[in-house]
Amino acid sequence: MSCGNAHEAALIARIDARDIAAFEELYRLFHPRLVRFLLTIMHRPTIVEEALNDTMMVVWNKAGSYRGASRVSTWIFAIAYRQALKALRRQDLPVEDRDADTRISDAQGPEQALGLTQANHRLLAAMASLSPDHRAVIDLTYFHGLGTRDIAEVMGCPVDTVKTRMFHARRKLRGHLPGDAADWLWDN
Repeated sequence: MSCGNAHEAALIARIDARDIAAFEELYRLFHPRLVRFLLTIMHRPTIVEEALNDTMMVVWNKAGSYRGASRVSTWIFAIAYRQALKALRRQDLPVEDRDADTRISDAQGPEQALGLTQANHRLLAAMASLSPDHRAVIDLTYFHGLGTRDIAEVMGCPVDTVKTRMFHARRKLRGHLPGDAADWLWDN
């Protein structure tokens, strides 16, 4: 068990004992990653916080069900994925974040920011063409570093289904993105 996962598993055990400080620490650890993941899946910033809160409530209420068979992050992302799908089913109309493509990090120079903004715009547009399942596979693989077994557990499907979804998602993205596949790091 990795040092990070051991610490997270210890937090889960403390949460099962109703330790609020442990819950707050776990929340702070996972909040940025979950927000990004849920936003990628849902494309609706207005309901991301609700799904995040629902996820963390499940963690609080079901901490005792974590048995250590997977990493804590895998367990939490699986909960978040299911909560995102539930939240999407409850929504009537999609809410588009029209400013998402124009937000620029202030940590880079103007040329880098412009290039990154253009690349992000193309990537976001291409990812928006994917189904929520395909977006989840791409996001969990490339932005959260999960392997196919972990993704299968998160999504509640067989490993071969994850591989099939990845194949189709990559193929669809390649059709929407200019240049060679190596330009977008799909095979790394």
